Amino acid sequence: MIPIDIRPDKLAQEMLDYNRKLGQGMENLISAGEIDTGVTPKEAVYQEDKLTLYRYQAPEGTARQPIPLLVVYALVNRPYMTDIQEDRSTIKGLLATGQDVYLIDWGYPDQADRALTLDDYINGYIDRCVDHIRETHDIDHVNILGICQGGAFSLMYTSLHQDKVNNLVTMVTPVDFQTPDNLLSAWVQDVDVDLAVDTMGNIPGELLNWTFLSLKPFSLTGQKYINMVDLLDDPRKVKNFLRMEKWIFDSPDQAGETFRQFIKDFYQRNGFINGGVRIGEDEIDLGRISCPVLNIYALQDHLVPPDASRALKGLVGSEDYTELAFPGGHIGIYVSGKAQKEVTPAIGDWLNART
Repeated sequence: MIPIDIRPDKLAQEMLDYNRKLGQGMENLISAGEIDTGVTPKEAVYQEDKLTLYRYQAPEGTARQPIPLLVVYALVNRPYMTDIQEDRSTIKGLLATGQDVYLIDWGYPDQADRALTLDDYINGYIDRCVDHIRETHDIDHVNILGICQGGAFSLMYTSLHQDKVNNLVTMVTPVDFQTPDNLLSAWVQDVDVDLAVDTMGNIPGELLNWTFLSLKPFSLTGQKYINMVDLLDDPRKVKNFLRMEKWIFDSPDQAGETFRQFIKDFYQRNGFINGGVRIGEDEIDLGRISCPVLNIYALQDHLVPPDASRALKGLVGSEDYTELAFPGGHIGIYVSGKAQKEVTPAIGDWLNART
């Protein structure tokens, strides 16, 4: 057994350092100012109901590719995770590779939106955003990058509208919703979704957020605040920490009927694998996706386990299918330094080779 070194002088010094960090940290927290949500300049180019379609400004002197890239984010949490800070921005990285980037911001649904269905999101909102981009650029196709649940939406959209999609990128996207290591799926299997939606209408974002945090309760609700002390004396790190905290707890409510259908069709019936998912009048068939597909997953993802994403291989009809594994987690794939050097440039290179 290794002896524990608890000398009085060492313990006293650690306590002094801890108190100093707390004192400096209080000053840094007070002076942090407003916490921004997204750092890259953008312009709202289309709006409908709660939705806003943004186009990002390319860096001066950067040529844009002729086929724009539409980013489709999840309904849960807010899409500024993709543009969280200057040196941790998926959007900025994509612009640097020449992509002409658009992004759908779903906004904050309220009770007026409780009856929205997956058909409204897929054949309605996404399709009209795609048509707006096509008309603006006088082109037939767009590229799509779908993230998490937005990746599932993008798969459904491409299955139904392959004629409008040139290349498809899916990022930490669930395809097989019932892999053995999917704790979230195991929890959801016996949930009475009809009772929840019929009772509450929209599903509160705060309820879902605490569900996600409960998947890793020690590290996500306790340990990170203990570790926070080590960065409190650095004003820049404090602000970055607060940006992440703001994003984590910025959770929109979910339109009730869309939530009902998504949970039942995918988590409980595993619709991509077993079939039977109908959007409007059509059944989803991933075999109809013939465009090039790049599927990116995170090896330490606790929300979308790697096998849940890797299931896409063999389901799509494309002859140009590529996988990229990232050695990180569900959030790290957007914000880690390694992701900025590897994942975003890889997306740009892959798209540029097929444009």
